[in-house]
Amino acid sequence: MRQTHRHLAAAALSLAALIPAVGMAQAAAEPAKTAAAQASMTDGEVRKIDKDTGKITLKHGDIKHLEMPGMTMVFTAKDKALLDKVQVGDKVRFMAASESGKMVVTAIEPAK
Repeated sequence: MRQTHRHLAAAALSLAALIPAVGMAQAAAEPAKTAAAQASMTDGEVRKIDKDTGKITLKHGDIKHLEMPGMTMVFTAKDKALLDKVQVGDKVRFMAASESGKMVVTAIEPAK
């Protein structure tokens, strides 16, 4: 019985020692996520904006994370407020996702 208690205590101490290491590993992963998000943003040019329907037409390069070649196509804005950030003719960087079978712009910013 005593030996069981010692083993449990040793296991608890070992786990407690790992908790800070897990937190540091998660914190270190955050910049990597941000860099990955930037890397998967796509260059494009705004061709048309329809704020009433929440749609934007973009001429874009390859969308690598979706394995889509460059083309001109209509996207739905995930949030219509995204459309206030850009104007027709702007060069942009944007993030797209496929949601329920339709292409959605989840982030957009003027190109630098």
